Amino acid sequence: MAGSDAGDRRSSEYLQVQTTTDSRAEAMELAHAAVEARLAACGQVAGPVASTYWWNDELERSEEWFVFLKTPADRYDELAAFLAERHSYDEPEIVATPIVSGSASFLSWIRDETRSRPASGASEASATPQESGADEAAQAAQGQIRTE
Repeated sequence: MAGSDAGDRRSSEYLQVQTTTDSRAEAMELAHAAVEARLAACGQVAGPVASTYWWNDELERSEEWFVFLKTPADRYDELAAFLAERHSYDEPEIVATPIVSGSASFLSWIRDETRSRPASGASEASATPQESGADEAAQAAQGQIRTE
């Protein structure tokens, strides 16, 4: 039955981490760099959004862009340090929200895509056909199928 694994609960095993930036270009670069470093399985950029906040005792308004990253909870510290190091803000928002439920195939995809990979020219085709199909299904559900 389609979607039969939709109720899988792994409340503290996976996170959605978000930050904001003042430009789409920086948001895209942060998302790309985090995924490329395998600290997140995927990065999504949304915006612009209107933000109102206190900064240096002044009420500020600005246009910002969200960056949403999916990662296993045990990779949070490394991802947060990565974002803090590369972010242009003095005090960037880095907030993690637990993913309390999700399809088993999508959550497994998050884990699989954030594992360390061999640095050499080793083959990337290590997934079984069944695993690849689950990955494609999870990516299609998230609108992330790539054509290569």
